[in-house]
Amino acid sequence: MGRRPRDAARAGVPEIDGYVVIDKPAGMTSHDVVARARRALMSRRIGHAGTLDPGATGVLVLGVGRATRLLRFVSDLPKSYRGEIVFGATTSTLDDEGEITATFPMADLEVEHVREVARQFLGTIEQIPPMVSAIKVDGRRLYELAREGIEIERAPRSVTITRFDIEPSDDPLVFGFVVDCSSGTYVRSLAADLGTRLGGGAHLRNLRRESIGSFTIEGAVAIDGLSRSDVAPSLGLVQHLDVITVSDAIEVEVAHGKILERRALEVVGEGPWALCSGDARLLGVYEPWTTERIKPAVVLIDANDSPEPPAREPEANVPPNDDPLGR
Repeated sequence: MGRRPRDAARAGVPEIDGYVVIDKPAGMTSHDVVARARRALMSRRIGHAGTLDPGATGVLVLGVGRATRLLRFVSDLPKSYRGEIVFGATTSTLDDEGEITATFPMADLEVEHVREVARQFLGTIEQIPPMVSAIKVDGRRLYELAREGIEIERAPRSVTITRFDIEPSDDPLVFGFVVDCSSGTYVRSLAADLGTRLGGGAHLRNLRRESIGSFTIEGAVAIDGLSRSDVAPSLGLVQHLDVITVSDAIEVEVAHGKILERRALEVVGEGPWALCSGDARLLGVYEPWTTERIKPAVVLIDANDSPEPPAREPEANVPPNDDPLGR
């Protein structure tokens, strides 16, 4: 059993907040990567945005410290994958880690025909989650039921495919692919459905996630050798949001979780908005509340480290018993 990460303060190491993009190796679960990162960075507060299967590799975004609370703004970003589709065989897991369940004579596939059929999946489509997914039904994950040989009906989900490129290989049954898709897309199901559409069957192998939003494999680091110097500022996790630089007075308001007036910040649209200090520190993320005000979704600065907010007139910023933070 590996050692548990030491508490940073107890070890005489300052707490750290931010994020790091890991190039996950094959053979590790996303949870394994988080556990390894906790030891390397000496922090218990680490989470990830978007699970990768053990056999898959590529981009895994980790939030560290307070920045773990920002991961929900990353999880829903579009994703890009590269991998291989093996035609002529279906498997119990829809990838090469399962048992072969059926075979089909498909060695005469022509690349242009495969590409033509792949284009039929572009746009918004309905996918049925595979039984090996992590979706919970009645408190149990589907893959747990699958291990027991139980299969249940699953409701289809709408996903969006914006790119599905196909390339041939030296093996007539193996085709490379690149997919750009919305969050929640099951690439293994996409491969299996393409095989079915072509009159046979197929499964996925060598899946590699190349990006989540603007977080790319080129900016990823290996989990081996990970150090605190690899952790980037928290602002990078929400760089895709509208970033608003606020005054020192507003910074105090944010530190105390106050509702803010839209007109004071000149914010427009539906948000959310990343609020920053003048020196580019991320203070928090705000979201719509009313037509006139915005409320805190995440506050990253500690009110104990901030001066008291300026005195107000009798009318409070938030009406009594109407504080969105539940205080």
